[in-house]
Amino acid sequence: MRRNRQEKNFGIKLLGDITAMILIGMVITLIITGTETSFRISKSERINITPIRVQDIREIGQWEFLSVADEELVDTLHEHWWRDKELIRIYRGTLRLGIDLGKAKEQWIHLQGDTAIVELPGIELLDDDFIDEANSEAFFETGSWDQDAREALYQKAKRQMYERCYTRENILQAEENAKEQLAQFVKAMGFEHAVVKLEK
Repeated sequence: MRRNRQEKNFGIKLLGDITAMILIGMVITLIITGTETSFRISKSERINITPIRVQDIREIGQWEFLSVADEELVDTLHEHWWRDKELIRIYRGTLRLGIDLGKAKEQWIHLQGDTAIVELPGIELLDDDFIDEANSEAFFETGSWDQDAREALYQKAKRQMYERCYTRENILQAEENAKEQLAQFVKAMGFEHAVVKLEK
């Protein structure tokens, strides 16, 4: 029994000696040949388009690409046999043109090879309440005017401002700005190429 245990211990010792010799031989070989071993950890610069990331971008909401400031001088005249009265006001406002990402379809961004294809809603007026009443003022006023007359003048100024600023030329400029900025945004996510398409 003792002999068997000694033989077993001898076998384990012999195996350990052989392993040690092999390791020492490998180290000596590396030193002699000058071979270097190295490893590198690298990270991908590309950010994957995951459903969560797409939803995060969608939640940006409205994205403005062009703002147009305007000032309108609007008047109304009420003729009366006794005495005419007139109201002239200056209205100021800013129309913001852009896209509403909340209206984008489900697959609004997808990949084709190394190119990100972005399909978004068309340019629209982001806020219908674009007149800054606090910055508007009376220019000339005679007689007394009720709230209905003042509201009618406000709506007239709004129509004029809309027609002057929400033009095809400004929409095309906003589209150009959108394509440029969105392409840069997508490339910043790590994609080499980007194609941006807007609905008409």
